[in-house]
Amino acid sequence: QVQLVESGGGLVQAGGSLRLSCAASGTLFSINTMGWYRQAPGKQRELVASITRGGIANYAGSAKGRSTISRDNAKNTVNLQMNTLKPEDTAVYYCVANIATIGDLWGQGTQVTVSS
Repeated sequence: QVQLVESGGGLVQAGGSLRLSCAASGTLFSINTMGWYRQAPGKQRELVASITRGGIANYAGSAKGRSTISRDNAKNTVNLQMNTLKPEDTAVYYCVANIATIGDLWGQGTQVTVSS
């Protein structure tokens, strides 16, 4: 069974940093694009950042300049380093991976709370 497991969420003060990690496990075929989305209470899920297998990164407006996405293809992991966090970054963050023959696979989510 293929699954994604996220870690690294938590409570941080405004201006602080967090590093989210996501690992894919199970019998895996090729993993294409990986990324992070977030969903705040009462809002739609939105893209934070994504990265192709070749390492090309794409950032949503809210993350630009404050976040860095990276991946390790050998370990099937993707990380999101978030800096200068703001209270409006508070959300559940989800890892997603596009996996050959499976399609998009989502993690269970990890809570990030930024206090003012």
